[in-house]
Amino acid sequence: MTQTALMTLTAETMTAELRSAAAFLALPEPRAVDRIILAALEEDSPHGDLTGEAYLPVDARADALLRARVPGVLSGGPVIRRVFELVDPAVQVDLLAQDGAEFQAGDVLARIQGPARSVLLGERIALNLSQRMSAIATATAALVAAVTGTRARVADTRKTTPGLRVLERYAVRCGGGSNHRYSLSDAVMVKDNHLAVLTGGDPAKITQALLDGKSRLGHTVHVEVEVDRLDMIEPVLAAGVDTIMLDNFSLEDLAEGVRCVAGRAIVEASGNVRLETIADIAATGVDVISSGALTHSVAALDLGLDIDISAGESTP
Repeated sequence: MTQTALMTLTAETMTAELRSAAAFLALPEPRAVDRIILAALEEDSPHGDLTGEAYLPVDARADALLRARVPGVLSGGPVIRRVFELVDPAVQVDLLAQDGAEFQAGDVLARIQGPARSVLLGERIALNLSQRMSAIATATAALVAAVTGTRARVADTRKTTPGLRVLERYAVRCGGGSNHRYSLSDAVMVKDNHLAVLTGGDPAKITQALLDGKSRLGHTVHVEVEVDRLDMIEPVLAAGVDTIMLDNFSLEDLAEGVRCVAGRAIVEASGNVRLETIADIAATGVDVISSGALTHSVAALDLGLDIDISAGESTP
């Protein structure tokens, strides 16, 4: 999705459900968030902030505003607060917008007040995380809006930034999207490379290979299988799988694939998912549309943290 497409997100493209999504969000596990923030702080200031310590008096205070420079959907407010809590508990963060809420250019999203050294030490980490999370939420919201009125839900993939998966998946939820499996340990997903190893390219071996694998799984494990041709659908369904992914199918073949499955499994579409194509994909009747671009290709949303000189608290 292009940055231009994201910038055109307005109230008219947002659903009421999305605007109230914050009420249903489950925040990431606190220890996982802390690990990310502490690693980022260690990377950014391993031995302190040379500039702040040399130029800012110990008793200098700062009043800063987190302001949107472009429209979007917020994700990462509680993460911003936690960054400054870990930097210095004396820093106060007032969140003026909820995660999952849309904003416009110029909106003030948070106020950060406290010791100037601490505010500026945590500034970049807070911005880096919230800019990326809000970009993901904004991109997700645009796709979700585009499939309104269809049965399809928009989902992420495992194509996340190493170390940031818990935050990026939360950001997808902030945009009204759904999460795919979290890791390789959560569910079975038999992809083309698995089938190539198992069958050597012989479609006649697909059903038995899948049944053999299922016999080694617990009864609660969800099994999904990726196919890239229509003639693979029946052999896969014969193994009793739970979800079938139609990968890089044309629109015509997607519609035919949905007819072939006929409710015997969840149908997921993947590949060539863009803002310009997703409505047509959803119209084929698929249940899930997964997009790796939500997390691997977004550009950071432009948010700024600026000292509010008018507050009169930026000097000792």
